[in-house]
Amino acid sequence: MTATLDYTKAEYADLVEGIAAFVKRKVVPLEEANRELLENSRLTFAEHGGYSAEVLDLMREVRMASAEAGYYSMFAPESVGGEGMGALALFSVWEGLSHLVGPGRLLPDQVIGHWTSGPSFLLGEVHPSLRDDVVDEVMSGAATVCFGMSEPDAGSDAWAMSTKAVRDGDGWVLNGTKQWTSNSKHAKYAFVWAVTDEDMKRERKGGISLFLVPTDTPGFAVDSVLRLFEHVGGNEGIVSLNNVRIPDTHLMGTLHQGFSLALKGVSNGRMYNAGHCVGMARWALEEATSYTKVRTAFGKPIADYQGVSFQLADSAMDIYASKTMSVDCARRLDAGEKALKELNIVKAYTTEACFRVFDRCMQVCGAMGLTNEMRFVAGWHFARMVRVADGTDEVMRRNIANSLRKGDVAF
Repeated sequence: MTATLDYTKAEYADLVEGIAAFVKRKVVPLEEANRELLENSRLTFAEHGGYSAEVLDLMREVRMASAEAGYYSMFAPESVGGEGMGALALFSVWEGLSHLVGPGRLLPDQVIGHWTSGPSFLLGEVHPSLRDDVVDEVMSGAATVCFGMSEPDAGSDAWAMSTKAVRDGDGWVLNGTKQWTSNSKHAKYAFVWAVTDEDMKRERKGGISLFLVPTDTPGFAVDSVLRLFEHVGGNEGIVSLNNVRIPDTHLMGTLHQGFSLALKGVSNGRMYNAGHCVGMARWALEEATSYTKVRTAFGKPIADYQGVSFQLADSAMDIYASKTMSVDCARRLDAGEKALKELNIVKAYTTEACFRVFDRCMQVCGAMGLTNEMRFVAGWHFARMVRVADGTDEVMRRNIANSLRKGDVAF
């Protein structure tokens, strides 16, 4: 028997296998029947830059089928009908899914509820009077959400946000701008962070609250979709809030204490990114290794040349290190440790390693590695993006160094 990292309890291995079977049974036939729609970017995206109505319908179909199968909402809290699964499960299923499907496929990502657009711990903060509508829609996959935290002048330093919420009678009025808000063009509801006490915020002791905003509320608008890497469309939006009025029941969690909810979301995102990156890197290494065994140059397979084989070996080293540290960090989190230093290390290392792996795989495959056919470029784009999303490489290093200075030097 071959020894492997003992990170999956039996139920996680079964879960990963179940998701793989669902993808093959439900998602792959939809992809095959709609190949032109999903692979021709001029059909995938509408003129406004977001996904076309036809693609959104397919995404909804996958979400709702996955919810019925029990996969889509498994990371939502038990209080709203989810499974409340933890960090190790989060890493495991995203690693497994990403390893299975690789980059550049839209529909498989809809199988698992993403923390910024689908069922997450935040649904547990929704006011009880709204649960029959909002929570049920999101849990079923019928509707999605977006995560409105970053702003044009408040990215890495989220405490610099300027969006404000002012109490008005029995409700609130929101004004401000959000940027890099994933899924905002398609979401039915937005989780919006806003300043409710400027003095508390200035001292970084609170003063930021979280609100649930239906995106059809007057004054809420997605002004534009941000396109990355010269793509025809995208999924990141710039959102404006102009005198957006919502009732007091749309305050989520505790007044002035919404920042902790944002940090919890970002922490989930860092473990999600780790799983996604490790799985993607594994996919890339396997594809490149297979190619180098059959591609010949100067009379023998290119895998026989150290210039190629050493790059594959370096990639294997990156993947093993990434997976090992991710599993250790996830175990610590599930055991109740804060593991802030470790989580920052994991986010920085796994995203950078994934980028290195894709870059090497493109290189060893030569010109073919640059083609759409091999899909390495799509993975390279993904890997480059996640080195910025949910905390840049530089911010991660800053956080790690701060932990060290405070005396957290144990491993």
